Amino acid sequence: MPASRLNSELAETYATVWRHFLDGIVPLWEGPGWNPALGLPYEALDDQHRPLPVQRYRAMACARQLFVFTCLGDRPGASTRAATLFASLNRYFADPQHGGWYYSVDAQGAPLDTEKDLYTHAFILFACAHYLRQSASAEPGLRAALAAVARFACPRGLYEARLGRDWACLGQGPLQNPLMHLAEAFLATFETRPEPSTEAALRTLCDGMHEHFFDAAHGVLLEKPRDASENWYEPGHQFEWYYLLASSALLSGHALTADMAQALARSEQQGLSEGAVCASLAPDGQVVDGTRRIWAQAEHLRALSLLPERAADLTAGLRRFQAAFLRPSGWYECRDAKGQVSRHDMPSTTPYHLYTCFAALAEALEA
Repeated sequence: MPASRLNSELAETYATVWRHFLDGIVPLWEGPGWNPALGLPYEALDDQHRPLPVQRYRAMACARQLFVFTCLGDRPGASTRAATLFASLNRYFADPQHGGWYYSVDAQGAPLDTEKDLYTHAFILFACAHYLRQSASAEPGLRAALAAVARFACPRGLYEARLGRDWACLGQGPLQNPLMHLAEAFLATFETRPEPSTEAALRTLCDGMHEHFFDAAHGVLLEKPRDASENWYEPGHQFEWYYLLASSALLSGHALTADMAQALARSEQQGLSEGAVCASLAPDGQVVDGTRRIWAQAEHLRALSLLPERAADLTAGLRRFQAAFLRPSGWYECRDAKGQVSRHDMPSTTPYHLYTCFAALAEALEA
């Protein structure tokens, strides 16, 4: 098929899913998914757009929504919502005694889980880096987040996944997913404020991932350090790492970037079922969990957006995504290994994945 025809079909499908995001997903978090009394998004909505019973509010969810509404700055009310989210992030979750941010607060906004979580802090850094482009008020938050994530540092160029409220070591050690989002946060921070210290931290982190998490024998990046027992890999995370590294001029020559191109191919060979991304596999490629999660499908599309020679695959994949995961108002979070809907709730964290996917598609179409 001629490239012009492919590009036209991709553009048409993209326009449809982007409109669905703006008209069928974002309004859920402007209206029923928003708690105006606390100034926080509910954790999730059911399939009737009703908030699930409130057990907690997470700082990570607040930060992800801050990112989305910051990026939707031209949308009426988006800048105001971003400002409210930024204020709420610090009002409810900042630890006044030990610094950093709590993991969660309860239904009334009181501290609930007060331990220090790297995944959470990575998203706070990521959101502050983006919000700083809109508001100078984010500057102290960005600096505080950079200082906080540095406190998670451990030997081998890596970071502890979780620490006590007072930053005491809990012995959990490093985990792949928080480290990936820390790399994403460093990239966003460097783009906003290109400082040598941020570049050095990013490169050291990628060095550590390459040395301790990449399994050269199987060609994938593992979820735990390579010497850990009962390890596995997630194709969605391979695609996510591939996009972060391959889209960054800063890391184009890094050894991990080349390895993740190999991991992309291996994950497509082993981790796709009927074109859908499986949740997890053993290092040797045996499927552990065949669940099809919307975020993993979005990350596969984002990875393909960097490969012009795969335009036909991207177009077909976006159409499958539209048919399987988008419903008239909202989305399906998960389908099981047979393709049946297995979760009907819609978490407040998912729009982050959808926005980053659609933004990457827009960049590919502009290119």
